[in-house]
Amino acid sequence: MDITTVGLDLAKNVFQVHGINADGDVIVRRRLRRSQVGTYFAGLKPCLIGMEACGKSHFWARELIALGHEVKVIPPSYVRVVSV
Repeated sequence: MDITTVGLDLAKNVFQVHGINADGDVIVRRRLRRSQVGTYFAGLKPCLIGMEACGKSHFWARELIALGHEVKVIPPSYVRVVSV
């Protein structure tokens, strides 16, 4: 599983993960509980993670950067919702 980019949707208890490879193919769509996020991303190779700027995004950005990932916190107006 060679994930290059991840979109992370933050919520109170359940987070959504959407990972793609270099070709733009969807590799993973997952729901993670708050307690599973650190463990899940610790098992991934370093990749680019994008998340919407909100009150908790900077906390998660620091946690993911500490695991070796590159994190981009983007304004809510730039976030595109994709229906599954």
